[in-house]
Amino acid sequence: MQNTVVVHLGDGVLLKGTTNNFFPNKEKFHLTVKDTTEIREVPLTNLKAVFFVKDFEGDPNYRERADAERSGLGKRIEVEFKDGETLLGYSQGYTPNRPGFFVFPADPESNNDRVFVLTAATTSVRFVEQRPAQASSSAVTRDAAGQAS
Repeated sequence: MQNTVVVHLGDGVLLKGTTNNFFPNKEKFHLTVKDTTEIREVPLTNLKAVFFVKDFEGDPNYRERADAERSGLGKRIEVEFKDGETLLGYSQGYTPNRPGFFVFPADPESNNDRVFVLTAATTSVRFVEQRPAQASSSAVTRDAAGQAS
């Protein structure tokens, strides 16, 4: 299956292209770079994340909703990267000792279908519980071990 991806390297460089062989348990994958068709071997080391996107452009004026509730995608999670970016979504497979994990965006209208996050590129990962009848500002934050903070 061909996936449209935006690869965020740890040094801030972005690579846009397609891949047919990304697997989270492999050390590398191949990226066909957009516009050049150059095929690059991309090791997972030194990556921030791989964004699986609907299209390369997205809508620069669209602001993702943090209050959207989705079911069937796992636990609500907040990821803070070393570069200061924060990603809010859902994950079924986060475990602190794994090299990476998938996050599905909180907003179903996001240009991201899913994001593979490299654990080494994060400063914090925590589960966030949304109380059904309350606004997003009153969410209970839990760390990866399930402890409220």
